[in-house]
Amino acid sequence: MTTTTDSRAAARTAPAPSSTYRLGFGRLLRSEALKLFTLRSTWWSLGITVLLAVGIALVVGLATQSLPDEFREQVPLNPVTAVVSPLQLTMLVAGIFGAMAITGEYSTGMIRSTFAAEPRRGAVLLAKTIVVAATLVATTVVTSLIAIVVLTPIYGSNGFAWDDAEVTWIPLAYSLLAIASVTLLGLGAGFVIRNGAGAIGATVGLLFVAPLIFSIFAAFGESWRWIADLAQYLPYNAAGTLVNGAGDDALPALIALVAWPAAALLGGWALLRTRDA
Repeated sequence: MTTTTDSRAAARTAPAPSSTYRLGFGRLLRSEALKLFTLRSTWWSLGITVLLAVGIALVVGLATQSLPDEFREQVPLNPVTAVVSPLQLTMLVAGIFGAMAITGEYSTGMIRSTFAAEPRRGAVLLAKTIVVAATLVATTVVTSLIAIVVLTPIYGSNGFAWDDAEVTWIPLAYSLLAIASVTLLGLGAGFVIRNGAGAIGATVGLLFVAPLIFSIFAAFGESWRWIADLAQYLPYNAAGTLVNGAGDDALPALIALVAWPAAALLGGWALLRTRDA
């Protein structure tokens, strides 16, 4: 009788065999996409962004075509300029969207369920990076296509030069890179700060407040000029340099546009490995 009782107690206290099941990266991508696209706020944000961006491009196109003929003959107007004119708006939305994509999980506690399903935190960060960046880039592609369709009848014979990559394709490609860069910058800030207001404030501050502060130093004389010159390597200024025709400054601006989100995500990954959820 004693032997039977001991064996039953041992069976109850014996650890359960560990599962060999592992969540594949494809399923992890799918779960991150489901979490993002099942939020109504995601669709509202993206829809309003498309409407506003196309509206701004349309207004810019109509305004430039209403200029006097002598001015338009002296300064040829590139229709792509109208397409990328809402870049400031879309970069702002992209940065906020990236920050909220992760800070929302921290505020609701869903991040604990995510890490319980997939303990490899680096894989979670990578999957979320891919899904969030792809979402904003795809939205920008759709916005640009709609803007091009709307603007083509307005510009008529002075329309898009599709055979000139430097005039058309390169600025459009740089605009997509700028959106991806700022999206990941916001996402990295969200992983680091883990608070929605803080991450949004840091992202918006770096995008739009920091360039203004840096430019102030230009008025303090040549000894402070180097600080003002650093402003060109901030994300928004670097994106503007590339989209508006970089010339010799293309490589430094391109490096800056890649380095900012890379630093934010690496910082988020380092803290993610050492902090509790």
